[in-house]
Amino acid sequence: MTLHAPETPTPTAPTGAGLDPEETMSRDELEALQLSRLQHTVAYAYDRVPLYKRKFDEAGVHPTDLRELSDLGQFPFTTKEDLRLEYPFGMFAVPQNEVARIHASSGTTGRATVVGYTKKDLADWAKLVARSFRASGIRPGMKVHNAYGYGLFTGGLGAHAGAEALGCTVIPISGGQTERQITLIQDFKPDAILATPTYLLTIADAMMKQGIDPASTSLKYAVLGAEPWTEEMRHELETTMNIKACDIYGLSEVMGPGVAGEAVETQDGSHIWEDHFRPEIIDAFNPAVGVDSVLGDGEHGELVFTSLTKEALPIIRYRTKDLTRLMPGTARPAHRRMGRITGRSDDMIILRGVNLFPSQIEEIALRIPELSPHFQLELTRPEGQRMDQLTVRIERRDAVTPEQSSTAARTLREQIKIHVGSSCTVDVVEPGSLERSNGKLRRIYDMRPKG
Repeated sequence: MTLHAPETPTPTAPTGAGLDPEETMSRDELEALQLSRLQHTVAYAYDRVPLYKRKFDEAGVHPTDLRELSDLGQFPFTTKEDLRLEYPFGMFAVPQNEVARIHASSGTTGRATVVGYTKKDLADWAKLVARSFRASGIRPGMKVHNAYGYGLFTGGLGAHAGAEALGCTVIPISGGQTERQITLIQDFKPDAILATPTYLLTIADAMMKQGIDPASTSLKYAVLGAEPWTEEMRHELETTMNIKACDIYGLSEVMGPGVAGEAVETQDGSHIWEDHFRPEIIDAFNPAVGVDSVLGDGEHGELVFTSLTKEALPIIRYRTKDLTRLMPGTARPAHRRMGRITGRSDDMIILRGVNLFPSQIEEIALRIPELSPHFQLELTRPEGQRMDQLTVRIERRDAVTPEQSSTAARTLREQIKIHVGSSCTVDVVEPGSLERSNGKLRRIYDMRPKG
């Protein structure tokens, strides 16, 4: 791993009324709180979840070994496969009659992962989502258009409860039905919208096709998450819609949205709410259990989380597969920030020995004015050849001529070769010809022969 010196920005004092006391703690106060909660959680999980008793015993560690925060590195990781093996309720630490709600993943890539919440867990979750929204500029009394999907996916209900806890008026439209989304935005005049970044882009495109200027709506803020997105995508959305767009981070296995949130006054990465979660960074491709395996702030690697307050499903050192780095806090000085998610370790494309992520293509493409943010990556292996081929299919912007498209394709191909280090084919296609997002967008189409 390449070592990057941690950023050392000048801390910015939190502003605005209604901040939680934990948001204004000193780092020393916060770490003392973390240690106390961490010691409780590790012992709680060991006593109540058979998987953790088995894993700790096999690793030769005991909850009493955790005397300081760095000792967490001695404990084993939890993976998505652990949760799948314990399907459906083996990870729960409380009796069924204390579980107030159950969420689950789609199970499209294997057996679903199931998570549960007590009433206290749901209250904590709503508080942290409210904290994230407030940091991103949303205020009590605002109307909030919630275009995250409702159901077993944690996004819709998690965001809904957080907006209500903040004192907002929630418009619970869920994902999809893009034409209806536009109608309600025009009629109800919300102040803020919650969605994935690619779905907000879909809404903006659909508005323009109807002859509506996306910058003319009542929307002032967007809180976007559930998929990686770049600074270039932020600029695209903010310019197109005349809004301030902030990131929100979460995953169901750890809680749902609201594990971390970005401050509107700095827009420099999401602050992790470390009074409820202890983050670590490890080498994603060479993980080892041990204190020495934890990377320092500023180093890129895989994000790992331990919950500090969860009752129904405590999670110890959960490997998220999200690739990022930790940085000092700014708008909330005691709470470290996470950098942009550059990708997921399981979404990485290895093309002719070079590691490549979809977010790298997005970042490069959006610097070329003729190209839109709508693209797909197709992986093929032509018959009789041993080398994989990457084709980037990307839409041109309106009014771009065939000659300009050809020049843009050549530029993108050259920039990918320079910045990523691998050759590819670029196919610039007509506006509106690629699949649009109704939630999370599929970027990679692997068409290589199986086996």
